[in-house]
Amino acid sequence: MKVIRAKSAGFCFGVERAIDIATTCTEGGKCRVYTDGPLIHNRQMMEKLTASGILEIGDYKSEKSIEDDIDGAQDDSVLVFRAHGVSPERREYLKSLGMRCKDATCPDVGKIAGVIKMHSNKGFTAVIFGDPDHPEVIGLLGYAGKKGFVVKNKEDVDKLPNIAGEICLVSQSTMFTDDYRELAEYFKRRFPDAKVIDTICGATKERQKDVGVLAEKGAQAIIVIGGKHSANTVKLAIMARRTGLPCFHIETVKELDIEAVKKFDTVGVTAGASTPDFLIDEVCRKLEEL
Repeated sequence: MKVIRAKSAGFCFGVERAIDIATTCTEGGKCRVYTDGPLIHNRQMMEKLTASGILEIGDYKSEKSIEDDIDGAQDDSVLVFRAHGVSPERREYLKSLGMRCKDATCPDVGKIAGVIKMHSNKGFTAVIFGDPDHPEVIGLLGYAGKKGFVVKNKEDVDKLPNIAGEICLVSQSTMFTDDYRELAEYFKRRFPDAKVIDTICGATKERQKDVGVLAEKGAQAIIVIGGKHSANTVKLAIMARRTGLPCFHIETVKELDIEAVKKFDTVGVTAGASTPDFLIDEVCRKLEEL
């Protein structure tokens, strides 16, 4: 079987940076490192990090109190802020625990937080296009103060109150570019003077583009590798299905449906921004053996 591997498959800069920060903080296994919620959204990689002394505490949304989880922590332990970022309130809470802190927030997410904060300070109401339950959006919303809303579709735009004053529209970093453009156009029909800011990260745009490239290069089916709870990976699978080709979203090679896949001569492979190379390599090797 011929395997076409997307150039952008695997870790993005923000994920790689977060892992490097957390791993460096262990000082070769000498120090215990805690992360407030999963550092990244890949279960297999989190298991490897746990084995190296990086312990996930808290919860998915970074809302749970973690005093009990760090009770008895050594003086040289480190608390790492997750790649998805946290709200200003959560940041202050974590710092108040008295533990040494390191910020592994993705720089692209940090830029969005900065955009929201700057406009909020100028009196803007901030509207975020994204998943209201995703930790990135939860964190970003905190920078809007009391003048922030989250929308994920046109129906949510219709439900917004009549907002007075200036408005800025931003996006969660991992949303579809086409969906954001369409929603922004709809949003401006209701709020014509709204300021629309493109905050979808470059890595997300590159991955979405590369799905189309796989189809153009002759892939008869597309396999997407990554966490089922990873926002950018789930969206890659949706985009792969939009090409009209069969799509298989798997986390590991064990989930690969051999009988369904082996009828294809050429298969495209891509992966989410938090999917490690070792998982992608395993799948590619298995496919090439068919």
